[in-house]
Amino acid sequence: MNKLSKKLDKNNLPYVEGILSIIANILLFGLKYWAGIVSGSIAIMADAWHTLSDSLSSVIVLLGTKFSKKPADKDHPFGHGRADLIAAFIIGIMLLLVSFDFMLKSYDALKNRESSMFGSLAIYVMITSVVLKELLAQFAFWAAKRSDSKVLKADAWHHRSDAISSLIILVGIFLGKYFWWLDGALGLIVALLIGQAAYNIIKDSIYTLLGESPSEEIVDKLKLTCKRCYPEDLYPHHFHVHSYGDHNEITFHICLPPEMTIREAHEIVDYIENQIAEEHSYSATLHIDPNDEKYTSIDS
Repeated sequence: MNKLSKKLDKNNLPYVEGILSIIANILLFGLKYWAGIVSGSIAIMADAWHTLSDSLSSVIVLLGTKFSKKPADKDHPFGHGRADLIAAFIIGIMLLLVSFDFMLKSYDALKNRESSMFGSLAIYVMITSVVLKELLAQFAFWAAKRSDSKVLKADAWHHRSDAISSLIILVGIFLGKYFWWLDGALGLIVALLIGQAAYNIIKDSIYTLLGESPSEEIVDKLKLTCKRCYPEDLYPHHFHVHSYGDHNEITFHICLPPEMTIREAHEIVDYIENQIAEEHSYSATLHIDPNDEKYTSIDS
């Protein structure tokens, strides 16, 4: 039990998830591609390549996680945590390309009035895919929440999109004999689902990479910390958060009396910064403004 707990430590979770994902996805790719060839289904063969892309994204998870854990150095004083976000962005681009490829193949199938003949092999393979991919997604979501990893969350959505696309194809298998166009239509639906997942992953990673405004909840907590540290109102404002994976920087302004000495102001700022680090795990940098109407009227 102790060995298992050690392996599932939050720092090891991305590696465990990545290795499990690679093994499972390669096996599923072989099964799906075989079923696609036997049935002649564009949707199943496209879904097989989607599954293989999951393996590639898991390789990126492993590499991105390993690089993001490198300590700070001269060229990267805040560490390498944003490698995690870059890896998530790459996964999103991969999903977008897969989505576009599905759209082209599905369009061709509809244009040429191609239909597929599904047998029991396709049914068993797609059931296996739905169950296994949803289990992988659940594990990846749990691991992402425990380790606070954006790249794991991206990989989880990759698994979930594959499970959903496999489920749609499974439903289509039972209805395919009634509608010749169903296989091509299912391919388009799968492509749109994957494209939506890709958009969300790319948006989230770019949003953090470009810098983000802190939530109202964080700002309120920081203001409360300031109030506990100094008896008079400091009028905290101009908040900015800079995320570097496990390391987070926050900067904001406070107001102090203009007649206060530099030493006194420095001691107050030091104390607040230390309290913020202890209570909120942020590395804070405070800028001092004079306590007059120009600055005290600023809300945040």
